[in-house]
Amino acid sequence: MTSDQRCPCRSGETLAQCCGRHLDGAAAPTAQALMRSRYTAFALGDPEYLSDTWHPSTRPSSIELDPEQRWLHLTVESASGGGPFDTDGIVEFTAVYRTPAGRGELRERSRFVREDGRWYYVDGDVS
Repeated sequence: MTSDQRCPCRSGETLAQCCGRHLDGAAAPTAQALMRSRYTAFALGDPEYLSDTWHPSTRPSSIELDPEQRWLHLTVESASGGGPFDTDGIVEFTAVYRTPAGRGELRERSRFVREDGRWYYVDGDVS
């Protein structure tokens, strides 16, 4: 994917204007921006970014992505807190994917914390 193509998170912006800058090291300003960039990391196959943005208290020792899972689109259902001056936030979303077994949906209520000016994914409830 090139930086002038539409971002996988479906914000309507290009990858460079949206999640690409976070994947390149710029801190996400909100929990929702971090969640969108993490979705983009899944879509682009970037486990290093996923690990770097996962809170150390809950981060797995390794992240293995399924090369046969293709992420199709993201819908943000709601967000609570998670603003530039908050210390925590919740983002609920639905992510649609396809595997060789067919199409599926991941619905999650994700929790985020902001420490030292950076947002981190803590954990989530999947339904």
